[in-house]
Amino acid sequence: MAAGDEWVEGDEGYGIVEAGRRGGGGGGRNGRLIGVVGLVVGALVVTGVSVNWIWDKADAVTPVSLPSAKKEPLPTVSPSAIPTTPPPPEGRVLGSNIVAFNKDTMPLMGPAWEDNGSGESVGLLGGAATWFTVHDKYDGKNARWGNYVAFGGLNPKIKFTNTPAGLKEATVQATSAAIVKLYDPNVKLIGKATHTPITVDGHPGHELTIKVEVKVPKLQETYSNIMAAVIDRGDGTADFVIADIAGSTPTWIPVWRAKVQEIKIGG
Repeated sequence: MAAGDEWVEGDEGYGIVEAGRRGGGGGGRNGRLIGVVGLVVGALVVTGVSVNWIWDKADAVTPVSLPSAKKEPLPTVSPSAIPTTPPPPEGRVLGSNIVAFNKDTMPLMGPAWEDNGSGESVGLLGGAATWFTVHDKYDGKNARWGNYVAFGGLNPKIKFTNTPAGLKEATVQATSAAIVKLYDPNVKLIGKATHTPITVDGHPGHELTIKVEVKVPKLQETYSNIMAAVIDRGDGTADFVIADIAGSTPTWIPVWRAKVQEIKIGG
């Protein structure tokens, strides 16, 4: 963790994390001004986790067999093609479900939630996201503020083990990556993060929740709820789901938990 932050273990669940602060600048995403975190963001620095999934390009080229030496001129040999970078796996919103690249599914939060794009990279591998507008044109122009839910595979750069402690640590790292992607590093956390072991479709998992302070001119919101969970798929990989729910719409929080319980592993 970053200097000055520390784990504080409690008597309930698997402990809590003290909220911290970090400096930084501003940013935005899909018309929503967003910011971030002291929450265990230091975990990203310690582990070297990248917010965006990086696909490495192959450096080598296919060898070309040259003809044996002769007195006549050698024929021209065309250079071999450089291997192309494979596209990253993508999830998508299909009907009433978010479908991850691994065919796992999560139901949409509701019919008013819209597709927010495939290939989401907020700590995910092959995920997709949905969006629900809470405040439209709150600045008198085109700015939107709303609720966000993304689901997909856990970024494989985030290692985890199928133990309560291992799932908790993976959730901390994945949530940190997601918050860093969604927010700029100047947001203050409110209170303490909570940790809860969960079971989804017969698979063990871990849930993390934390509030972030919101201070945006003309926006009638003071905080947002960040909720996230990592679920072990049982094959050495895991799923990750992240939600950002505006403080003025707390009724979506139990809906999110209910939809997490409806996630189907293996299609």
